[in-house]
Amino acid sequence: MGTTNRKHIVVVGAGFGGVKVAQLLSKEPVDVTVVDRNNFHLFQPLLYQLSTSELDENEITYPIRAFFRNKPNVNFFMAHAEGFRPEEKILVTDHGNLAYDYLVLAAGATTNFFGMESVEKNSFGMKTLQESIAIRNHVLRSFEQASRSGDPEERRRLMTFVCVGGGPTGVECAGALSELLYNVIAHEYHGINLQEARVVLVEATDKVLAMMPESLQQETVRVLRDVRHVDVRLGAQVMDYDGRELKFKDGQVLPTATVIWAAGVKAVSLMKELGTETDRAGRVVVTPTLQIREHPEIFAIGDCANFMQDGRPLATVAPVATQQAVVCVENIKTLLRGGSNLKNFVYKDVGAMATICRGHAVVAMGSMKMRGFFAWCAWMVVHLMRLAGTYTNLTVVYKWFWNFLFGLRLGRVISDTEMRD
Repeated sequence: MGTTNRKHIVVVGAGFGGVKVAQLLSKEPVDVTVVDRNNFHLFQPLLYQLSTSELDENEITYPIRAFFRNKPNVNFFMAHAEGFRPEEKILVTDHGNLAYDYLVLAAGATTNFFGMESVEKNSFGMKTLQESIAIRNHVLRSFEQASRSGDPEERRRLMTFVCVGGGPTGVECAGALSELLYNVIAHEYHGINLQEARVVLVEATDKVLAMMPESLQQETVRVLRDVRHVDVRLGAQVMDYDGRELKFKDGQVLPTATVIWAAGVKAVSLMKELGTETDRAGRVVVTPTLQIREHPEIFAIGDCANFMQDGRPLATVAPVATQQAVVCVENIKTLLRGGSNLKNFVYKDVGAMATICRGHAVVAMGSMKMRGFFAWCAWMVVHLMRLAGTYTNLTVVYKWFWNFLFGLRLGRVISDTEMRD
């Protein structure tokens, strides 16, 4: 892909980190190729809003080529990266091989089911656009099935929605499902008895939002239970799910047709093909300069990289990926100039935030703690700043405004028309 005289840099993955790397390198006299199996950048923090019918697909995606429409040195290669030949500096894809001078791995992560095959087979992950659309279709179809069923036990099973994992994704999804249930379904499905429906949040430890101060953790549980009527179960470890019953380590059984798994992530399987050291989650171990020790021309950032700071690996969140992208590019530029004094990466904590439901969020930034409406406004502003495209911002603000005022969910479309009941 590169020219004879210019260095060629291949970036695998068009998430937050990968796009940032390509944008920064677009200003340099190099050729850049971004490789991704999809032709769009996905705003993963709002996937749960697609799953719960608040937003549509085009409001959390952005065409990759549109980022670089005025950057002629950046090309997009739609393909699935399958392996490496590092000695030859070759990336292997399902649409041909790409030669590189420097390779940046920003391939992201996937759902970690911790080896529980039945759970993986019968529950829903929420890391991709396709998975979130499947959740939306399934949830809406479950209400349709419940509205026709004459069996009270089957109706309760169909209208029991379980989110496993007490991190931001699980908390946000549980709150959003409760809003869908009580603000929309309760008014539009006239034959449904809400006493037969419930949303359950399951967490194996004794706390939710582990990255938050204890007071904000308690506030999150209070709002979920008292405001949103979510059944929060702490210290509940899932052992099995066969598609009909969720089984816990203590022997309890919960009949449900919907389990959304947000209890962990792991690196995509591509990282194993590199043949270098990985952690238990499959993330490739990098040096302080974000390089692969055996192959210094290869960098890894974001969710697919294990970077140790303060004795533990950094969290798989967008700010880590974007900050690493900046240092990665600085180090590549140094190498391009023939230098060897590379910069070590140090993550600057920007805090944490999570929305619980409409009008409620928690924010922790250093010594500052916020909760409630103003925290929710801060959460909205931060996420709008990260969305790509003016049209997207305007559309999302419009939908959030109507949802806040009236609890409307305008994305309630079952796009998979095949009825499997």
